[in-house]
Amino acid sequence: MNERMKRWIGESIYEAPEKLLVKSMVGGISAEIYQVQNLVLKSYVDAQWLAEESDLVKHEVASLCYAKGGRLQVPKIIAYDENGEKSSKPSILMEKLGGSPVLVPKDSTQFIEGLAQTLAAIHKLEAIDFEWVYAAYTDMSKVKIPHWATNSTTWKRAIELANQPMPNVAMHFIHRDYHPANILWQDRQVSGVVDWVNACRGPAGIDVGHCRVNLALLHSVEMADAFLAVYCREAIEFNYDPYFDIISVLDFIDEPLTVYKGWLDLGVTGLTNQLMEERMDAFMESIVGRIK
Repeated sequence: MNERMKRWIGESIYEAPEKLLVKSMVGGISAEIYQVQNLVLKSYVDAQWLAEESDLVKHEVASLCYAKGGRLQVPKIIAYDENGEKSSKPSILMEKLGGSPVLVPKDSTQFIEGLAQTLAAIHKLEAIDFEWVYAAYTDMSKVKIPHWATNSTTWKRAIELANQPMPNVAMHFIHRDYHPANILWQDRQVSGVVDWVNACRGPAGIDVGHCRVNLALLHSVEMADAFLAVYCREAIEFNYDPYFDIISVLDFIDEPLTVYKGWLDLGVTGLTNQLMEERMDAFMESIVGRIK
């Protein structure tokens, strides 16, 4: 962390820069994250992302404020520098919530319950006046069947469905990057949800699908299915449609499919790129099997 950043933080919290206690945090891949005193500093450093979306700080600040207004467990904003004019990098200084991510739970039932209930609470917000609106990350017309796919017919059918118009479903406030690494736990309860830069008004199925992909890759199709079952029980105005799972998978894959660095930074072991391919292939088989 440079001296300019420390001066900005010091001015924001009325503390001498030289007295700041700074510790690097792991888990992020598109931003630098530090613990500063009892706060968290998030600085965006991905040049390509900033070139494509210059309003990242504005977006995340608006998302956090909207979520906070909906009484969700999210960090309180202390200060922000939208363009890095004061701090040298587009940055947000926010409170540090208690707890930490759990990626390999001791109690999978409690884990799934907490993830699903928390997501259902997020989707209770309609976000009618929220500025950012959902759009797929991937041009589905350009998606190809992965070379590691064991059943090309399955993937062909999935890609055909992904190129159909989006189903007419209710719109909600969605996190857009909801997965275990962004969920904090304390005393075996969810204590907060972080990383809100992609939040928008969109279909709940996209959040559900994205989390299911992550659970399938981290653990198994069975855990992804268990999460879906609990979410369907907890949610309002939700009818499962395989379309959103398929979109989530196709948004996720690239060549080659690799282990997510954030999981490795958080201490997950035993995963390989080949295992990611095998689990994604099995997950897509299970999704297409749900199509009526």
